[in-house]
Amino acid sequence: MTLKLGVIGTGAIGQEHIRRCNNVLQGAKVVAVSDINTDGARAALQRLNIDAQVYQDGHEVINSPEVDAVLVTSWDPTHEEFTLAAIAAGKPVFCEKPLALSAEGCRRIVDAEIKHGKRLVQVGFMRPYDAGYRALKKVITDGEIGEPLMLHCAHRNQSVGENYTTDMAITNTLIHELDVLRWLTEDDYKSVQVVFPRTTSKSHAKLKDPQIVLFETQKGIRIDVEIFVNCAYGYDIQCEVVGEEGIAKLPEPSAIQTRKNARLGNALLTDWKDRFIDAYDVELQAFINDVKAGELSGPSAWDGFAASVAADACLKAQNSGGIEPVDMPSRPDFYAR
Repeated sequence: MTLKLGVIGTGAIGQEHIRRCNNVLQGAKVVAVSDINTDGARAALQRLNIDAQVYQDGHEVINSPEVDAVLVTSWDPTHEEFTLAAIAAGKPVFCEKPLALSAEGCRRIVDAEIKHGKRLVQVGFMRPYDAGYRALKKVITDGEIGEPLMLHCAHRNQSVGENYTTDMAITNTLIHELDVLRWLTEDDYKSVQVVFPRTTSKSHAKLKDPQIVLFETQKGIRIDVEIFVNCAYGYDIQCEVVGEEGIAKLPEPSAIQTRKNARLGNALLTDWKDRFIDAYDVELQAFINDVKAGELSGPSAWDGFAASVAADACLKAQNSGGIEPVDMPSRPDFYAR
């Protein structure tokens, strides 16, 4: 059976997902799309050589009898609305992060899904599908380095635009660590503090960059995450786990080593899409397979809610400068791992 997909939002990530679902992955095809710019949506489909119905309204995609499952890749403020509509229609929905703009919005999605009685929502956190993170997770789970004590992490971008602000370092950048570090440690956050070092001259008036975010988990693990979105040299993701008996580090992306002009070097990536392109493929293939099997297993609405709760605490810590509690409710049995 071919799973018929509807995609809401045909911007950069929407087009990437349309391409991979029709040309790379197995068992699915995009049959309907929507975007507020319908001409742009048609042009995107033409470039991709894909035949699909174009709608202006995402609700038309969700309610189309031709659509079996929905991908939400639209403007962030619309994610909650379309995800709730998909749940109401009883259709599985893959929603790119953030699931909603606030923890309250995420909680409304959680409550709607629980009321429906079956998991329908997967959040677009791709890092648990990355081969490097999976290898790191296996080292931890297998007990090769003993119990984790500390994690040292970094999320660095080459540069960002003038519209990128201090809070977006949490809501658009750190949000990936907020999810994947819970997954790695199988633990929730207890408290958080944000520290601002000297700001780089490559930043602008609305952005304090870099930032260091310091967490304590419920088990007492200490985590520090450097967010540096104007690092200048490339796109760089780092994660080192210090355990009782050893240290495990996220592997570097595969790169050719060169010897030239009396220098030894490796090329560095500059685009996040290149760093995680394989993870996106694995993530969406898993969603397709799970929908066809009748049971979702990827990052859940609860994971989206948990990341948002932590993000809200981080934003508060940015402003207070102090240690802020992360008030995370107990996980409902509905989302038991």
